[in-house]
Amino acid sequence: MAEGRGGASLASPEAVLEAGAVAAPAAAPAPVLAAAPPPRRAWAPLLQAAPLWLVLLLFFVFPLLATGVVSLWNYTEYSLVPDITRRNYVEMFEGCGNLSDGLCTTFRTYLSTLRLCGMVWAITLLLGFTVAYFLCFHIRSDGVRMALFLLCTAPFLTSNVIRMISWIPLLGREGVVNHALLAMRLVDQPQDWLLFSEFSVVLAFVHLYTLFVVVPVFNSMMRIDHRLLEAARDAGASAWQTIWHVVVPLAKPGLVIGSIFVIVLVMGDFVTIGVMGGQQIASVGKVIQVQMSYLQFPAAAAQAMVLLALVLVIIAVMTKLVDIRREL
Repeated sequence: MAEGRGGASLASPEAVLEAGAVAAPAAAPAPVLAAAPPPRRAWAPLLQAAPLWLVLLLFFVFPLLATGVVSLWNYTEYSLVPDITRRNYVEMFEGCGNLSDGLCTTFRTYLSTLRLCGMVWAITLLLGFTVAYFLCFHIRSDGVRMALFLLCTAPFLTSNVIRMISWIPLLGREGVVNHALLAMRLVDQPQDWLLFSEFSVVLAFVHLYTLFVVVPVFNSMMRIDHRLLEAARDAGASAWQTIWHVVVPLAKPGLVIGSIFVIVLVMGDFVTIGVMGGQQIASVGKVIQVQMSYLQFPAAAAQAMVLLALVLVIIAVMTKLVDIRREL
């Protein structure tokens, strides 16, 4: 410490700096920055989806492309000729342009298939909706509802062929149904139309494919709030009005999905039509099966491509009615 004139004390520069350092307020701590998230790898989702894409390519896309290519090949009685030709498609629709002579064989076959498909679709849709409605809105217990739903799936424990063939001893000329009709004197002689007819084909299809409508419709109905039905009844709506204006619109996704299942399965089926129809009912699937048995693979491939195009058009029209991606 130095002493100046008049007794005033002068502080050294070091002392002044020390005093300023003590008097100055402490500086605020620097904010701690959060660790930046690691950069997201754009190819990670692609790797996760790669197995599914591989399966689709191997078992869906490549077979369709192969079928389309083979449909353009030529063939002889003993071999395939890898040559680009329109022969298969021309022969398929040969004579279809002259409607004055009636419908050609191809058009009649497709109309027969569409008629069978329409009848099966209408019956399965009605039965499937009824069963799903009963399970959802008339069974209060969840345990009982699930038990009855599982009971509906019990027939799937056996193969389609066994379930289909089981109708033959029931509907045959000497079958149980004819014996019962004769015993009750409802008919005078056995009825031949019960088996090997369109009736038996439709019956077998309904038995096989009704569950494909029950499951998606049941799934859609389980999402419906029961208070909407109570509100409709409080507003004075009858039971039929409630079903038509409340249940059906809300269950439309399930109805469309079930319809797609049934249409796709029936349009390409040839085993059920062959067995239950007694090889007497024409269908597109049966034509393809016969052509393949005669080793006419290009002609069968052309039929398959036309059938695929028709089914895709039907599916496109039905998917316009509702956005089924929300349901899936």
